[in-house]
Amino acid sequence: MDTAHIRNFSIIAHIDHGKTTLSDRLLHRTGTISDRDMQEQLLDSMDLERERGITIKAHPVTMRYVARNGETFELNLIDTPGHVDFAYEVSRSLSACEGALLIVDAAQGVEAQTVANVHLAMKHDLAIIPVINKIDLPHANVPQTKQQLEEILAIPADMAILASAKEGIGIDEILEAIVARIPAPKPTGVAGLQASCFDSFFDTYKGVVTHVRIFNGELRPGMAVKLLYSGKSFEVKEVGSFNPKPYARERLEVGETGYFTANIKSPKDVKMGDTVTDNRTPAPALPGFQEIHPMVFSGLYPINTADYEHLKASLAKLQLNDSAFVYQAESSVALGFGFRCGFLGLLHLEIVQERLRREYAMDIIATYPSVVYKVRLSDGELKEIDNPAFLPEVTFIAEIHEPMVKTFIICPNEYIGDMMALISEKRGNLDHTETLDARRVMLTALVPLNEILIDFHDRIKSLTRGYGSMDYEHAGYRASDMVKLDILVNGEPVDAFSCIVHRDKAEGRGRALAAKLKEVIPRQQFAIAIQAAIGGKIVARETVSAFRKDVTAKCYGGDISRKRKLLEKQKEGKKRMKSIGAVNIPQEAFIEVLKA
Repeated sequence: MDTAHIRNFSIIAHIDHGKTTLSDRLLHRTGTISDRDMQEQLLDSMDLERERGITIKAHPVTMRYVARNGETFELNLIDTPGHVDFAYEVSRSLSACEGALLIVDAAQGVEAQTVANVHLAMKHDLAIIPVINKIDLPHANVPQTKQQLEEILAIPADMAILASAKEGIGIDEILEAIVARIPAPKPTGVAGLQASCFDSFFDTYKGVVTHVRIFNGELRPGMAVKLLYSGKSFEVKEVGSFNPKPYARERLEVGETGYFTANIKSPKDVKMGDTVTDNRTPAPALPGFQEIHPMVFSGLYPINTADYEHLKASLAKLQLNDSAFVYQAESSVALGFGFRCGFLGLLHLEIVQERLRREYAMDIIATYPSVVYKVRLSDGELKEIDNPAFLPEVTFIAEIHEPMVKTFIICPNEYIGDMMALISEKRGNLDHTETLDARRVMLTALVPLNEILIDFHDRIKSLTRGYGSMDYEHAGYRASDMVKLDILVNGEPVDAFSCIVHRDKAEGRGRALAAKLKEVIPRQQFAIAIQAAIGGKIVARETVSAFRKDVTAKCYGGDISRKRKLLEKQKEGKKRMKSIGAVNIPQEAFIEVLKA
């Protein structure tokens, strides 16, 4: 199709503002999906997405639309996730588009992630079409939402289209606006093929299936293409588009999005943001996406050590489908061989673990999530530490810098005190507050990343009865009084339980870990001391009491000195046993503690 009749667009919004329902309606209205095949959340193909009602992956789909003027257009839609942990999916999808539909819920208004996604779209210089969705709800407040569009996002309110994806209101207006307001793709003007890889997945029969957007030239089966990042050449076997299932086509032309297969066996050969070009006349690389930096690190280990190779292969396939996820091999004294994995956030970590269990049938155990610290040594050298086991001795450390994030919390006015208390509890500094409208405020704060790892989002939701929303961005490093907390069992440090915490919180964390370990470590013939230590200082202790054998049972009457002699003998034996006895911590104990 000629480029004048092609439109590439994305749907962006906060979580649960109706992106996927709207994409279902667009597919149905353009006749891409028949009534028989129609179902809720059609583009969410993963079980996890359907169960949780969230989009995890961006989904491309090609639609044919006959406009009111009688011309036929090819609309390429990419439905994107809304959660902050999947912002990389959104940025990759936007780089393949010329425009974006911005969905705002009429009942909830502009939220934290709406603001973040609009900034992303503006950074990619896209045409933005605001859509106010869910106008059929009884508590929808359209005038207020329009006011927020102008005041918070600086988007003219008269451009907004009123719609209800569920009831099918305003769908025709949205389709006409896409045709009228989003510019047609323009070729880059370079001789030869230029296509950008924006996603991929692994197919057992076809190998790596790569999603591409053609910026110049055309892609057809039989061509020899070159991937510029890896420098490898392949012969294209099949090209096609999605509707939403993949279907083969004769060729992909300028401005179109689709996929190609080329007998690419190894997931490592395809890099997100790479440029595909003709092998005979290579064109220069397209400006790609920025490299993504993981925020949260956790160790993943197979529960059965024989599954190590299986886990390695599964992680490679998963990384292909989720390029924000990174991993490298590591080993632990307690847990054997495994991988140190980097994630964009806690939901991302949870989803990856769940996908490994479901899609690849892996039994895994994850260690406590940690972040990357920068350690300045006394000789001036700067080291990056993501695992407490690699932290140098205290005597060699000048200072430790921890990563900070700038968090934007939007909540109703009456909860502002609770939010400020939560920020100070998490060692954060409130930067400023903004009044968004009569009901809501936005708090901007600087908080250490490791404090928001575990329960920060849950706490915001519970304190604000579900009305609060948050978004965050990386904000550099800050020097802090961080210490390494070691757990000693019978005097021996156990590396799997070590962690880096702030000095003020070390004692509480140590007590909690020691108490948990006391419950799960089996009793021995001698007493076992469980201690939490910072360097040489013990900050918490629990004791697993010994089994007691009554050695005086055979004494009947007689002198007390005889009983005392037997008890002294037993005491010596226990002392000797304790000095040579080793405590084996069972696998279940690790799993229980790491769960807690």
